[in-house]
Amino acid sequence: MNSYGEQVTAPLAAVDRRTLLSRDFVLTSLGTFSLIFLTAFESLAVTTVMPGISRELDGQALYAVSFAAPLATGIVGMVAAGLWSDRRGPVRPLIGTVVLFMLGLLVCGVAPSMEVLVLGRLLQGLGGGGSIVAVYVLVGVVYPARLQPRVFAGFAAAWVLPSLFGPSVAALIADRYGWQWVFLTAVALAAVALVMCVPSLRSLPAQVARGSGGGRAALAWSALAAVGVLALDLSSRAGWASLFVGLAAGAVIVVAVRPLVPVGTLQAARGLPSTVLTRGALSASFVTAEAYLPFVLQDHWDYSPGQAGIALSVAGISWATASQVQGRLGERLRDTRAMVLGANLALVGLVTIVVTTFGHWSSLLLIAGFGVLAVGMGLGFARTTVAMLSASSNEDRGFNSSALSIADSLAAAVAVTIAGLAFAASESTGFGDPFGAVFVVGLVSVLLAVAAARRTSLTAT
Repeated sequence: MNSYGEQVTAPLAAVDRRTLLSRDFVLTSLGTFSLIFLTAFESLAVTTVMPGISRELDGQALYAVSFAAPLATGIVGMVAAGLWSDRRGPVRPLIGTVVLFMLGLLVCGVAPSMEVLVLGRLLQGLGGGGSIVAVYVLVGVVYPARLQPRVFAGFAAAWVLPSLFGPSVAALIADRYGWQWVFLTAVALAAVALVMCVPSLRSLPAQVARGSGGGRAALAWSALAAVGVLALDLSSRAGWASLFVGLAAGAVIVVAVRPLVPVGTLQAARGLPSTVLTRGALSASFVTAEAYLPFVLQDHWDYSPGQAGIALSVAGISWATASQVQGRLGERLRDTRAMVLGANLALVGLVTIVVTTFGHWSSLLLIAGFGVLAVGMGLGFARTTVAMLSASSNEDRGFNSSALSIADSLAAAVAVTIAGLAFAASESTGFGDPFGAVFVVGLVSVLLAVAAARRTSLTAT
């Protein structure tokens, strides 16, 4: 009421109509998308050219380690970036981890021996794992909540798109210019992507909040988890002791991961812990199926490598499309509902894959099942990040972001290793179909995802 006794109505709050490509966000959107895209492309590209690299550098004995090394050090990078972000905000962690990632690429690009290349891969893992966490924290700080589902839908596309053309582009570069340029080209592209993020980084305070103590302990646990991952990778080549080495490595990972994830994660406690568990279980189910799908198509149905690759492309398109749908729905599709729906679709897909493999039915049915699995991932996977950010504060956003990434990497590593052991056991004993045994591991993982997704809400669903 004003001085004349008239009722005054407060003006309505302005509606925020900004989009990801609005002036405030466009460079950050392009920069963060490019960083995620480069991480995914680099992974596929290295997979394509590594056989030739190992032959040229006479490093076949270190071939497997060249893949295990970045996965293991990536866990340490995730924890370090999360702790750093909680104390200083995302600015310095993002710059530092991307520079470290670029340094690793540079070392690989000029490596005169396989040993030096593995060193570069170790640096890549530290920087790559840390940069993903720093990007997640940056998203939580820069973008309003209503835009975050679309951001992560874009990130999902950035992870998937390289599967459509990454291997062929990497092979072309290696054939025309040498495998070194697969790494060196990525250095320049990473620098450009980081520069795009600079405007947003400048607008943020140097220190957002100070997290709690325990940083050294967390780093020690992450290092132990990294050792467990390397041991899991090596267990499949330990001969008769493979099972025992794998179980011991798994026990080490369970002990090491507990301090690195929210309390109650391994018990599927309601809320954030189950969100982290859902992320890990979904990742485990998809990566297991993805790793062996081209193999089974070539072995059971006589597909060529190129034909088998089409199945991966179909899955990539399915994932990206579903992710865009959930992004456009935004808050109209609640996070828990998206995760439950995604996990159940993934279950349908994996059941189809398992039944088709054991029954030796049509390969088209197998590919369709993998496509349904990918649709489920597109709906549910991105929402695990959105739900995590909404449940986080400035004090723990970095820790929770690293926990989500750690669950992603560790669960996939454990599942793929167990799948390898199951394949070897089935093949050596002649019991069942080895590929069917592998896909059963993925099925168990997705059943865990279905159960955990229902507990991501603080109330019963």
